[in-house]
Amino acid sequence: MPAREELPSTLQRSPRKAQRTWMKAHDSAVETYGEGRRAHQTAYSALKHSFEKVGDRWEPKEHRGPSDEQAKRGAGQRTAKTAGGVDANASKQHLYERARELDISGRSTMSKQQLVDALQKASGKRTAQARSKGKKKS
Repeated sequence: MPAREELPSTLQRSPRKAQRTWMKAHDSAVETYGEGRRAHQTAYSALKHSFEKVGDRWEPKEHRGPSDEQAKRGAGQRTAKTAGGVDANASKQHLYERARELDISGRSTMSKQQLVDALQKASGKRTAQARSKGKKKS
């Protein structure tokens, strides 16, 4: 399975179901489009229907469905705004709870869009930290 060799680090720290979802979509996309950016976009689009990025990993979503405009459109379409794995279509309360899990300060006064942006930023930082820790162990 070619996707196993290309499994992103965030997925390596995620549940096996998330890994299988990404790998299956990736391998199918490679057969259709060939290796490259479009195959990865397709795999992430499929992943974002069932999982959301929380910190440095992907976790199951409460409700199935696209997490942002890009996931809704799918790969190969004109690029739309992406939330980097944050479920931008979730309720404000859900986003607030995720922000609390990640200890994002000021979350109680943030709008829904500000929570999405803060979660995206915090997840990016945690992913970068996890990757740098992984490199130090190598």
